[in-house]
Amino acid sequence: MTRTLALELAVQDPAGVRIATEVGAVRVELATALALGGLTPSQATVELAVETAGDSGPEVHVLIRPRAGGFHYDADELVVAERDVRLALASGAAGVVIGALDAEGRLDSDAMTRLRDAAGGASVTLHRAIDVTADPLATLAAARSLGLRRVLTSGGASAAIDGIDTLRALVAAAEGEIEIMAGSGVDAATAPALAAIGVDALHFSAKRAVREDGGVRMGSASDGVGGYEVTDRDIALGVRAALGL
Repeated sequence: MTRTLALELAVQDPAGVRIATEVGAVRVELATALALGGLTPSQATVELAVETAGDSGPEVHVLIRPRAGGFHYDADELVVAERDVRLALASGAAGVVIGALDAEGRLDSDAMTRLRDAAGGASVTLHRAIDVTADPLATLAAARSLGLRRVLTSGGASAAIDGIDTLRALVAAAEGEIEIMAGSGVDAATAPALAAIGVDALHFSAKRAVREDGGVRMGSASDGVGGYEVTDRDIALGVRAALGL
């Protein structure tokens, strides 16, 4: 069966959604704080992203991640995540992106079931929590048994191109029953090789840093003054062009 490669753009705001529309992405993963690996965006951000996408733009899928760091969550954090799932979908999102691990670093089936159930019948993606598990193939099988729609993975490497052998194995193991989306460090140079192994989708951020020093000095770098990241239209279009789309 011939597959049509889908593009998903990781964005943080309505401007990113507009670029994703121009690129022809079928989805955006909406998050905030991409520099921290992504956190759950505000409800207003979700609403504006959905309004910007409209009927003809990409589907908005919301990252549900209550804090930075690892993916083993306590009871309070899971309640927050459950509520964020419901709020995102009530705000018009088409799906959510989730991931939770147990104390041993395996996929937490109980937590994942709770988050999946909170999503009702909406599309659910397992994010790159899979890449910090000891056995990505076993994690894929668990995600498949939970009825998740897709898995975002770099094949366990820092960059997807370096995990290409594992990605190839995941594509084979998925058997067309769950989508494999390659992500992390995907750019114009690596996108064609990743597409060639048969993944269902490519996920990329096409981001660039914006410095905003303005002569203002705060106490430390942790004050958050000095820069932020935005979606770059030219980078995004470059990835599409490299794929011949």
